Amino acid sequence: MRAIIIGKSGQLAQELVATLPESIEAICLGSNEIDITKLADLEAKFNDYQPHVVINASAYTNVDKAESERSQAFLLNEEGVRNIAITAKKHAARFLHVSTDFVFDGSQSRAYSTTDETNPIGVYGASKLAGEKAIEGCYAENSAVVRTSWLYSEFGNNFVKTMLRLMKDKPALNVVADQIGCPTNAKGLAQFLWFLAQSESVDSRYHYSDLGVASWYDFAVAIQSIAYDKGILTAKIPVNPIPSEEYPTPAKRPAFSLMKTVRTDFNYHWQVQLEKVLDDLKVSL
Repeated sequence: MRAIIIGKSGQLAQELVATLPESIEAICLGSNEIDITKLADLEAKFNDYQPHVVINASAYTNVDKAESERSQAFLLNEEGVRNIAITAKKHAARFLHVSTDFVFDGSQSRAYSTTDETNPIGVYGASKLAGEKAIEGCYAENSAVVRTSWLYSEFGNNFVKTMLRLMKDKPALNVVADQIGCPTNAKGLAQFLWFLAQSESVDSRYHYSDLGVASWYDFAVAIQSIAYDKGILTAKIPVNPIPSEEYPTPAKRPAFSLMKTVRTDFNYHWQVQLEKVLDDLKVSL
């Protein structure tokens, strides 16, 4: 089986490469190697490589900047995704696309299922939902949208690495405590995507995150505690819970975006996954 991974520099793409099954040959393409906003560029790459599956791990992901760069967010997250779907359909390649919990407005008090109504409250979430709908409109028969949340890993830039850096440099931290969801280890998500790539058939939509529930404050406290126990941090600092109003951002975030996730051999409770990633980071830092 041959696969194209789009989004070479991101943490998920790096985990997809790190977890590549022996039975799959993959090429990973970055923005300097493929322009998803141009159908001709996609067509050329598909002709060259003849993939059986394409995984889109790329996106416009700057949630706050999207508020002032709406056209760029939609260009990548809707038009680019539509172009991949069109090209995948032409070549009969399965299309696996990663989306987000930000397609929900956060007004619910129970975990969101794949059939719950979407209602994004920011440009980023709206652009990602538009991408989902683009896939449904042109290649629903052999595509799967996988929504995930709060992604982190030993690779790339993410909340865990940011917290570790700040905990070494700052005397104290204030972290939002009223946004609820679930952290997700990108390695488990990558393994789930490879499982879907090799499955006989796929559903049109999945929710994949790790298990349990947390606020960003809970996540930060756990990062410090585990990192200190593992010797990654040599001292602890005060971590204070604050409401979202005390940390204003250009984009609104859903207050509650916990998803009812598919349970697999790859996702565990988020604290277990955090320990694994911090073990990996201890080696690489």
